[in-house]
Amino acid sequence: MQESTIYRRREKLNKMTDGLGLGDAYAATIERIKAQDGDKPRLGMEALMWISHAERPLRADELCHALAIELGSRDFNSGNLPSISTLVGCCQGLITVDKEESTVRLIHFTLQEYLSAHPDIFSQPHSAMAETCLTYLNSQQIKALPADLSPATLNMPFLEYCSFHWGAHAKRELSDSTKSLSLELLQEYDGHISAGFFPEQVESLRFREFDINSRYNGLHCASFFGIVEVAAALIEIGSYDINGGDPWGHTPLSWAARNGHEGVVITLLRTQEVNPDKPDNSAQTPLSFAAWGGHEGVVKILLGYEEVNPENPTDYGRTPLLHAAWGGHEGVVRILLGREEVDPDKRDDGGQTPLSFAAEWGHEGVVKILLGRKEVNPDKSSVYGQTPLWHAAQNGHEGVVNILLGQERVDPDRADTYGQTPLLCAAWGGYEGVVNVLLARKEVNPDKPDSGGQTPLFYAARYGREEVVKILLRREEVNPGRTSVCGETPLSYAARSGREGVVKILLEREEVNPDLPDDDGRTALAHAAQNGHAGVVKILREREQVNLANADNDGLIPLLSALWMAIRGR
Repeated sequence: MQESTIYRRREKLNKMTDGLGLGDAYAATIERIKAQDGDKPRLGMEALMWISHAERPLRADELCHALAIELGSRDFNSGNLPSISTLVGCCQGLITVDKEESTVRLIHFTLQEYLSAHPDIFSQPHSAMAETCLTYLNSQQIKALPADLSPATLNMPFLEYCSFHWGAHAKRELSDSTKSLSLELLQEYDGHISAGFFPEQVESLRFREFDINSRYNGLHCASFFGIVEVAAALIEIGSYDINGGDPWGHTPLSWAARNGHEGVVITLLRTQEVNPDKPDNSAQTPLSFAAWGGHEGVVKILLGYEEVNPENPTDYGRTPLLHAAWGGHEGVVRILLGREEVDPDKRDDGGQTPLSFAAEWGHEGVVKILLGRKEVNPDKSSVYGQTPLWHAAQNGHEGVVNILLGQERVDPDRADTYGQTPLLCAAWGGYEGVVNVLLARKEVNPDKPDSGGQTPLFYAARYGREEVVKILLRREEVNPGRTSVCGETPLSYAARSGREGVVKILLEREEVNPDLPDDDGRTALAHAAQNGHAGVVKILREREQVNLANADNDGLIPLLSALWMAIRGR
């Protein structure tokens, strides 16, 4: 508004919306927040702190509860809750409520950038947030709640955030007060309601079997979050079995290793009672967890102990090397391959090798490392006959496919137990690049059928991979009128799935009979009609060769099926 003309004001406004020149505006607004009367400066600045430093977007009710907590108080006073409209007013327009998500956010992304560039605006924000969360969790109202997640938690909207994230804030900034409050919580943790949120916090635990007689205790929690000072204090207190497993059998060392917390790993291993190789309920050891997560430092620390077996498999026969290869962790792979005991080509219970998993997930670097070992067979198959090339093709990893095809021992046309070749898998997924690479190899049969008589063209047609269909049809060896063991054709597959584009492409070929019935007497028109694909029905009806009155083996006429589907759809 300091500009003298509409043009100049528009220019200024455009610069501001692009994030230019907003620093002064934000600084001035923050000064206005601090200059307000009463409790408004505290509410405004704390609201900005929480929104800009929270581990995830906060809902409006969560933010209101966070700002109602009085540090040092043993009671949570619901009468101290500010309204969200009050908070918006206290922030002088710097925050807004997203109505669709019910979350509170900063007014513009440049405000987050400004606050990040001026860390002195808030004094130790993570320490303050951790202390707030712990004060809440240690309040009488929360402690009185039953340990299991009950309907009573619905009235405590801030409970989930505190339970999940207090440790993340405390790890970043641990004050004496935060340490004291965390020890108070963790010494009674196995009976605290916040421990009940843990399975929700770790996705992989939700569907795993657990021991109902075991508890998730305070040392497990401190190790999970990686708070060294707190873990050390709990060990010194000595009220925990340092090798004790939680409901899933994870020891404190397993949790620290899984999350790459080197400081806690070292702290735990200094205690002579710790078993550095103790497996959980699924036979996963701390080394296995560290390898899975790609935590090189932890892997090196654990391998320094004689008791640690770098080849210990899980219940599924998966070694630490296999886990590292699966995750694409090149550094860990190199470390493990430096051990004589490690077999670089060892299969798991499903017959997959580290190379197979690296190929499946497209980890080119790991693939190259493993292929550098003479013990590794680049064409070794699983129990279902699936090779590393098969897995790479199935998932469209063109780079890995090229690397493997450079190996003399790799058969580019090797089929699995079900007769499915790498080309068929690539066509199925619509991976044009991989299809072209494989078709460039003379050993590859582009019309090779699987055990059901379906060729790569069948799968490309069924799943609507139009470009792959075109690529395959350029090859003379590919027969577009071929039938499967059930008498179906690529056209009937495309019609049944409603792939109009593919249907049009196939109908351009003379070899394709659009009225050929399968073993059940169903033509492409019948398949399209019975599955409600009106567009395909229209395309086929326009073909002279198609007999609209042809009935299948059950006496059903395609157009009557189409009419029935239309009535049902209505």
